[in-house]
Amino acid sequence: MTIIKRALISVSDKQGIVAFGQTLHRLGVEILSTGGTAKLFREHKIPVIEVGDYTGFPEMLDGRVKTLHPKVHGGILGRRDLPEHVTAMRQADIPDIDMVVVNLYPFRETIAKPDCTLEEAIENIDIGGPTMVRAAAKNHAHVAIVTDPADYAQLTRELESSGGALGAETRFALAKKAFSHTAEYDDAISNYLTALGSGNEKLAFPERYNAQFSKVMDLRYGENPHQEAAFYRDAAMPAGALAAFAQLQGKELSYNNIADADAAWECVKTFDAPACVIVKHANPCGVAVDAALLGAYEKAFKTDSTSAFGGIIAFNGEVDLDVVNAMNARKHFVEVLIAPAYTEAAKTALAAKNNLRVLQVPPGDGHNALEYKRVGGGLLLQTPDALNVGAENLKVVTKKQPTPAQLQDMLFAWRVAKFVKSNAIVFCGGGMTLCVGAGQMSRVDSTRIAAIKAQNAGLSLKDSAVASDAFFPFRDGVDVLAEAGAACVIQPGGSVRDDEVIAAADEHGLAMVLTGARHFRH
Repeated sequence: MTIIKRALISVSDKQGIVAFGQTLHRLGVEILSTGGTAKLFREHKIPVIEVGDYTGFPEMLDGRVKTLHPKVHGGILGRRDLPEHVTAMRQADIPDIDMVVVNLYPFRETIAKPDCTLEEAIENIDIGGPTMVRAAAKNHAHVAIVTDPADYAQLTRELESSGGALGAETRFALAKKAFSHTAEYDDAISNYLTALGSGNEKLAFPERYNAQFSKVMDLRYGENPHQEAAFYRDAAMPAGALAAFAQLQGKELSYNNIADADAAWECVKTFDAPACVIVKHANPCGVAVDAALLGAYEKAFKTDSTSAFGGIIAFNGEVDLDVVNAMNARKHFVEVLIAPAYTEAAKTALAAKNNLRVLQVPPGDGHNALEYKRVGGGLLLQTPDALNVGAENLKVVTKKQPTPAQLQDMLFAWRVAKFVKSNAIVFCGGGMTLCVGAGQMSRVDSTRIAAIKAQNAGLSLKDSAVASDAFFPFRDGVDVLAEAGAACVIQPGGSVRDDEVIAAADEHGLAMVLTGARHFRH
């Protein structure tokens, strides 16, 4: 156990630091501090010694040099178990520093400002802070390093229960967190600076890409039971991301559970109206909007009740007892249920299904800044596909003009197609998917498979709206969807045979609109 007798505190994030400082003072700890932190302590009547007074060397160079001194780093790095260290420190009049409480200049927050200049970013690169953090973390056998305000409460409890001491296990855990803290800080600096060109212009991607993820949990297994897996959360998690989920009940999650849950959640949160998305093997097999979630669920389930078995269900609103009762009435076996909220009655009813994984995800419309995919020995980076088109973006290219209702159905189908694996064909009508053709090498085959699914579900495709995630390379795709009963189609356009495709639509009496943008999803 290390008795904390002297602590150096210098924090940018001052959340909770006054209460923690009061605890240390009450336990008889001498507190050293700098600038703003020292001023805050004095305002709250917490005795503090300025680092400049402690070292006998005042801050200089606009605060760039204040803790870079042997009396600071010797006190942090000296090993108490080596007699030669102890003797050297005594001869140099360097007292022990038993705890370092430091978090760093807000570099990430600074560069997030739209008007941030390079000069401003550079001035928010901390030097003394990371040096102290790494020094204390290296010497964790004798020094406690605290970088996260969230740890103050637990440390207070341990200090008070042990007479002002912190155990080796605690110090090691703090050291690991500290090294991750400085690594994340350096990653942000590297990403920012290497994304600037020779004239300081912003490049699309940094020359070196660094990322920080924290492990949330081990998973039941990977894509297959013989594979191990774990789930990690991004240090810069956007609002409304699946990674913010809280699991309310159910079995352990697997790799596929989370991958499919993300596909369902990303799709459902794009709708403003009450919506339900059912996903199986990363593809939506039923999507619908309605005046209430119950209606949306019933319509989504109707699309493909066979594939919905063992699927993932996501809602964009509060799930109530009516929705749960509807699922139970259909004996709908579900792997994962996702929503931003659940009524207490719904939670009680769901609790009867012990194995059902119920996730609650805070709402939000944020996106990952970048998406990546591993390939052998490398990494692919891209910006997210956050493009959604509206009626004002569409270009009618056929003789037949779509009706307002058809425009709405096409836009709905287009939004769903964005989340279907290519080649994607989605038939819709009345705010629901009628059938989905996904992941085929031929767009014609995707269309035929979708039509077969509709037939199996007993759903008519007469006067339906169809979305194709990419252009039709030949007219045969249009011939097949017209034969299935479609009345209108939305597609990107851009084929060298667009004229033939449009002529085929005219021949079948279809309305066709172009978006000018595709939605490949591999």
